[in-house]
Amino acid sequence: MTTTITRINPASLPDASRAGYSQISVVEPGRLAFVSGQVAWRADGGAAPGSLAEQVEIVAQNLTAALAELKATPHDIAQMRIYVVGLNDESMGIGMAAIGKFLQGAQPSLTGIGVSALAAPGLLIEVEMVVRVD
Repeated sequence: MTTTITRINPASLPDASRAGYSQISVVEPGRLAFVSGQVAWRADGGAAPGSLAEQVEIVAQNLTAALAELKATPHDIAQMRIYVVGLNDESMGIGMAAIGKFLQGAQPSLTGIGVSALAAPGLLIEVEMVVRVD
């Protein structure tokens, strides 16, 4: 899918591109898809694993499946929100390593949010996306 999303990291704000995201994403007129928060639940109903590293891999698989359904790529993502239970330096490192791999060099606007709990016991990470689609 070819989309027009302009990424901006103005000199007046911290350079987010060093961390793999953009401060501002400007989306040209068109359709947007709002992808619900994806957690470490598998399509076959399998239970979420216990570790953050394992969960974020399943989340990335779910995000990839959502993009495929939209006929989109990570470069079509305008914005992501990442919710992590007990967010700290270690969990940020684990989560962002896998999310960075998933993004394949795309740098959407991104917000990381520490939370005390998610929708079900044992879930450690949830990621939602806004995607520009044709």
